[in-house]
Amino acid sequence: MDPNVKRIANYTGGNVKSLHMSVRDSLKKLRTDYIDLLYIHWWDFDVTIKEVMDGLHNLVAAGKVLYLGISDSPAWVVSQANQYAKMAGKSPFVVYQGKWGLADRSFERDIIPMARANGTFSKSFFASNRQYLPRTPVGLALPPWNVLGGGRIRTDEEEERREKTGEKGRQLFGPEWKRTPEEVKISRALEKIAKEIGAKNITAVAIAYVMQKTPYVFPIIGGHRIEQLEQNLELLEITLTPEQIKFLESEAPPFDLGFPIELYDPDGKSLIPNIAYYQRMPDLQPLGPAAK
Repeated sequence: MDPNVKRIANYTGGNVKSLHMSVRDSLKKLRTDYIDLLYIHWWDFDVTIKEVMDGLHNLVAAGKVLYLGISDSPAWVVSQANQYAKMAGKSPFVVYQGKWGLADRSFERDIIPMARANGTFSKSFFASNRQYLPRTPVGLALPPWNVLGGGRIRTDEEEERREKTGEKGRQLFGPEWKRTPEEVKISRALEKIAKEIGAKNITAVAIAYVMQKTPYVFPIIGGHRIEQLEQNLELLEITLTPEQIKFLESEAPPFDLGFPIELYDPDGKSLIPNIAYYQRMPDLQPLGPAAK
């Protein structure tokens, strides 16, 4: 061990001391007295769920944080954390951020079902007789990242243009900026759907895909030019049919629900739906663009 290296304890991770100092220092740097949404970016497996949730709740109770979010963590961790928070009267996570898009649909296996089941509750006010309707579950908000594959969702024409200009593309996760064969296939499928519905940009179709799969989706979209933002905003006018969604998924890398969820798959190929007839209550559906 190098004696010249300064060592400090509990300055990282999810322990109470680390959380306290991180928020304290961030408030000073931001020159504000509270944080709207505080994320646990990665789960610290060396700290108990109780300590993390107690530490986070202390920050909420002190008025330093309004809402709690978590990202890139296993579904079972979030479920246990929110269950503890609700049983102990603590503040639960209300946002889950994770990797999701046509190129990688692993998010749909456990994260989305967990988000549906571990939300908070809302009351609807019925104005005519000033009565509240029964409480209805509201799932965790889902801000996915990598919806556009790190910028690799682009047309063949755009790829050729970048080769000529030397602009290349995002190289955060490695030196290779060109699309893989799988990404080329996805891009061409998106282009086909874009032509069908009259959309100008395949990126808008890719974003619309995740927003129309499940409620409370707020994609995290990067970009370094104003025109990219304008192109992406076209998604607000796009409605995809179930057939179009199914086509896009058929052109993407295979997605396997895995055991044991595959046993309950209602598509008729799995075991349990073939043993007996059962009727599932439909999941809450996302809102689409307003009709013109």
